[in-house]
Amino acid sequence: MTEDLKARVSYLRGFTEGLDLGEESKEQKVLQRVIDLLEDMTDEIEQLSVDYEDLFEYTEAIDDDLTELEDDFYEEDDDEDDDYYEDDILEEFADGFSMECPNCREIVVVDESILDHDDAIEVTCPGCGEVVLVDDEEWDMDIEELPEEIDKEE
Repeated sequence: MTEDLKARVSYLRGFTEGLDLGEESKEQKVLQRVIDLLEDMTDEIEQLSVDYEDLFEYTEAIDDDLTELEDDFYEEDDDEDDDYYEDDILEEFADGFSMECPNCREIVVVDESILDHDDAIEVTCPGCGEVVLVDDEEWDMDIEELPEEIDKEE
């Protein structure tokens, strides 16, 4: 791009010299100063382009280094978090089970000891209050009666 600009400025310089306006004419002086200004601007643009390329390469190198550091740093944290999470889950569900609330999708933990009671059980979600588990022992009787009903149909 800068080579093209330099070529265009050189063309203008040659063109104005070919006009034969006279060395001391006002028009010739103005054109000469404009062309000098264009050459200075072209040189500055060329330097900016070189600086931009250098900064771009430097930024790429910094980005690569940062990516390596992030991978090293977060890789260690991920391993620690996974171990902590797995240990925490195992401890939390050791004496029970969990289920997802169909209303708010929150995980509800049900202690296994609650299932040992003979009376009806109703577990509600702590987030939204929706009933997520009902054990009123009626389903046990329904299952026991089911084979008799199947026999009757045959």
